[in-house]
Amino acid sequence: MAVTLVNPSGLPEIPIYRQVSVATGSKLIHVAGQVAWDETGTTVGEGDLAAQVEQAYLNVGAALAGVGATFADVVKLTVHVVDWQPEQMPQLLDGIARAAARLGFTPAAPASLFGIVALDVPEHLVEVEAVAVLD
Repeated sequence: MAVTLVNPSGLPEIPIYRQVSVATGSKLIHVAGQVAWDETGTTVGEGDLAAQVEQAYLNVGAALAGVGATFADVVKLTVHVVDWQPEQMPQLLDGIARAAARLGFTPAAPASLFGIVALDVPEHLVEVEAVAVLD
């Protein structure tokens, strides 16, 4: 495995991700920000943050699979949420859990969450980017 996820002592343990990833592979993969589009370009879950998070993670999974990778190879996730408020965390976590159940993974790579003003189209509420490494 090219990626080892670590919670070093002296840093808090966050249940949904690890603080550090160590990559030893030689093939670097950058996945463009994925939104809640299905394969036809139709927005899934308009107005439903959890549904859009689920679809965005499914799309990241599809992008990774397309190059022979999985979430186990991810070293960094970045999540952008339109008009983010901390009370939306349960919806975000629900969407991640639903995607994890469908894909058979628990995303645990270091992650950053940013509240933003807008995305490419008004109906999109979330965008997820990933960086992965393969041997």
